[in-house]
Order: sequence, then C-alpha cells, then structure tokens
Amino acid sequence: MTSVRPKLKPETPKAVTAWETATGQTVWMAADGSWTKEVGQIAAFTGDEAEARLADALKQEGVVTDPYFMEVTESGGITGRETLRETIRANGPTVAYGESA
Repeated sequence: MTSVRPKLKPETPKAVTAWETATGQTVWMAADGSWTKEVGQIAAFTGDEAEARLADALKQEGVVTDPYFMEVTESGGITGRETLRETIRANGPTVAYGESA
C-alpha cells in the first residue's frame, strides 16, 4: 500500500518513515537501516542512497506499512512541505486517548 506524496528532489535530505504494522506506531529508518520510534534517531538520506533505503523499506512490508519519504534537515530534523503532519506523527496525537469530552 502506498500513498501519493510530493516528489522530492534527489539532493533534498529525506527520511524514510512508515507505520509499524504490529502496533500502528510511527517509525523512522535509523542510519543503520533499523526502525526507530525515537525522533532523535531519524537518519537523513539523499540521492541514490535515499532511493535504496526506500526500496529496502518497501521490501519490509509486513514489518512496516506504507513507507515513504518525508523531507528533513541534513541532521534529520522535521521540515518541509508536510511539517505540521510530520510533527504530529512525531509527537503523538493532538488529543489524549481515552479522554472524554
């Protein structure tokens, strides 16, 4: 399963993000290719390396769901066109679960 997202230029730093299939939690690819739930461990990739990392993530469907690129800074900080959406994904929901109105 994939969603259509804006195409980022090869030189734009990007991270690979997805949802952990077992839990539905947001995960990001770390520099070593593992998946992390820690925002501080987001790795930034460019060019052919980024494409190879996304291809690897797509082969892991089942462990993760719907992997895709998101724009980040060179150090892995969340930035770019979808900043609000990605910030919410990184920091959790905007309302507490189980809270009644």
